[in-house]
Amino acid sequence: MDRAWTIMRKEFIHIIRDPRTLSIVFIMPITLLLLLGYAVAVEIEDIPTAVYDMAKDSESRRFVERFWHSGYFKYAFYVDSTEEIVRLIDSGEVRVGLVIPPDFSTKLEAGKGASVQVIIDGSDPTIGQTALFVAQTIGQAASVDIISTQFEQLVRGGSLQVPIDLRARLLYNPDMKKVNFMIPGLIGAILQVQALLLTALAIVRERERGTLEQLIVTPIKPWELMLGKIVPFVLVAFINVGITLLVGSFWFKVPVHGDVILLLSTSLLFLLGSLGLGILISTVSRNQMQAMHLASFIMLPAFILSGFIVPRENMPLLVYYAGYLIPLTYFLVILRGIILKGVGVVYLWKQIVPMAIFSVVTFMLSALNFRKSLE
Repeated sequence: MDRAWTIMRKEFIHIIRDPRTLSIVFIMPITLLLLLGYAVAVEIEDIPTAVYDMAKDSESRRFVERFWHSGYFKYAFYVDSTEEIVRLIDSGEVRVGLVIPPDFSTKLEAGKGASVQVIIDGSDPTIGQTALFVAQTIGQAASVDIISTQFEQLVRGGSLQVPIDLRARLLYNPDMKKVNFMIPGLIGAILQVQALLLTALAIVRERERGTLEQLIVTPIKPWELMLGKIVPFVLVAFINVGITLLVGSFWFKVPVHGDVILLLSTSLLFLLGSLGLGILISTVSRNQMQAMHLASFIMLPAFILSGFIVPRENMPLLVYYAGYLIPLTYFLVILRGIILKGVGVVYLWKQIVPMAIFSVVTFMLSALNFRKSLE
């Protein structure tokens, strides 16, 4: 027990004297608890919705207001065509579109059924299923309010019909399979983990073994050493992109509907930022265990705040806007846009530009910091 106590005492001293370890022990669990507590929501609310109201009368407005009052949908756009709804869904600005025909009120007053179309972005099954269920419930509730009038017409010799015929149209993922939503996200997650961990651990491992110092004293220049250490990881990451795309297409039946070249190009931009973070971790870590903890401290919030696990629309505003500081947030939108929707740069440039800026700046700063540590 004396020897065991000595080891325990040594470990306590090590934790107290090492600020990095101390922050990992105390700050990381609290931070992750707060993120999980506030960011991971189980209730889908405020789904961005566009409305194409061709009737534009009191009855149609009353029906649309039922959606806003439900709390599950929020007003985003009033549009003038179904094509504009599809365009907004392609760009990710809305998740649901409501199309009301011009004869909506006329048919209701005549005791006939009026068809209403709900266009739903099915690329995210969680939101798609909720939107479909709530929309059907709203349609049924509206029918109950109207059906009493039809009973009066039935007594006078009329016919009884369902007042509102709600017809749903699911885009991109009509079967609402969760695998179609998860595979593109897994590609981004694999790239994040691969680039971050391998770069950080490989460089720290060299430092622990003393081989990095041996390379420094050779005639090789710092930028040559840095390039030689990073390029293999880029190749490994691209191999993983190809493997995951093949497995997703042939095993999980999730084909790439968009431009593969655009997908690979944006993947390279994303890799620059992840590799930069890996280099930064390697310069502040003394051993592989510290590098692993720091990498986990970066990856776990990224998975939570980026929308990889749960939709970002359900997060509190502060947490929602914090997600914009994470490159994976933009990359997931790009991946799902290219793979599931088949959209191009026209719809994705709002994600590509900030991700590219963040990735390039992070990589350059981390490379400069790594070079200084070598010199």
